[in-house]
Amino acid sequence: MGKTLVEKIFEAHVVDRPFGEWALRLDRVFCHEITTPIAIHDLVSRNMDAVFDPAKIKAVIDHVTPSKDAKTAEQGKMLRDWARRHHIQDFFDIGRNGVCHALFPERGFVRPGHTIIMGDSHTCTHGAFGAFAAGVGTTDLEVGILKGVAAFKQPETLRVNLNGTLRNGVFAKDVILSVIATLGVAGATDKVIEFRGRVVDELSMEGRMTICNMAVEAGATCGVCLPDATTVEYLWQFIGPDGDRAYATKEDAAADFAQWRSDEDAVYAGAVDLDCSTLEPCATFGYKPDEVKPIRELAGVKIDQVYIGSCTNGRIEDLREAANIVKGKKIADSVRAIVSPATPAVYGQALKEGLIETFMSAGFCVTNPTCGACLGMSNGVLAQGEVCASTTNRNFFGRMGKGGMVHLMSPASAAAAAIAGAIGG
Repeated sequence: MGKTLVEKIFEAHVVDRPFGEWALRLDRVFCHEITTPIAIHDLVSRNMDAVFDPAKIKAVIDHVTPSKDAKTAEQGKMLRDWARRHHIQDFFDIGRNGVCHALFPERGFVRPGHTIIMGDSHTCTHGAFGAFAAGVGTTDLEVGILKGVAAFKQPETLRVNLNGTLRNGVFAKDVILSVIATLGVAGATDKVIEFRGRVVDELSMEGRMTICNMAVEAGATCGVCLPDATTVEYLWQFIGPDGDRAYATKEDAAADFAQWRSDEDAVYAGAVDLDCSTLEPCATFGYKPDEVKPIRELAGVKIDQVYIGSCTNGRIEDLREAANIVKGKKIADSVRAIVSPATPAVYGQALKEGLIETFMSAGFCVTNPTCGACLGMSNGVLAQGEVCASTTNRNFFGRMGKGGMVHLMSPASAAAAAIAGAIGG
């Protein structure tokens, strides 16, 4: 019987199987300043202040950056001091930092077949590369930092077939919102979603990261795409002759990555087929990510803020889509609009392409890379009763500010809303 991608990764990384769980050897432990300081503090208090391998730990200050108050400054200091103490070279402090789930792939830290944990639920983003990547709690993060292992029950895999071709104006964000609406917020609980089909094959790595990023919103442990030539192309600067020289040719890399593709006779927990040819731009309308409607059904809903950024949609492809909508136009007088490029490299590329000028000419505020607005901590928090058209990943009550309403949508849809002052502009 064949195996799924995740089954192959588990078997290749297992070091023990206690109590029905799989203790997996970790290739990467990612850290940021919100959840990791708690783990650091506990390890220090237990006289266990050590790391299993500083080269396999990657850390960044990204959620509130620069610090907004004494508390967030202290969180940053704890992570900064810890990284220096343990000689963690891949630590990205203010000025070099970016949103973790955009920065780490951009730096080549994610590879097919990897096992990755982080104290962040959207760690599932990295499954786009054919990796098993999961968000974990403090205790599991501590063990990962200290011993380089993490325990999981082997999840079943739910296959989601994204068939057809996308219409003009329909993007990866519309696809994943439609998937979540189909599955429900608990439809993939304790499972891995394996995204397959023509649509996935034709998506860029940025698009694949978008759909995997929100797999957790359907309850999934991870979302994965099978590695292919697109994966090789994205990683080539890191794995080819100019990188770590792992492969002489792109064909060699693709052939090796094929070991992490699911077998044709693999057994799945279930399969869902979605005809993406029928999809249209959509958005959330309530306080759950499975409450989704076509944009046309929300047309005219007034907004106070537009936010374009985050680990879901803050990459260069996203900024290009939004800038294409706003070029030569002005945002509505009733709206404030914010763009946060996800990494310094994205910011720099946007500058070179004139995208930053396009946004600023339209009336957007362009901020440094940060997660701040997405989780309602800084750089775009909503006031009571305010409404935001956002490219982020969660619309929970109070997510972007106490009493605020968040409508999740693609960068293009959010940009259109900024110009019109309402959804469906």
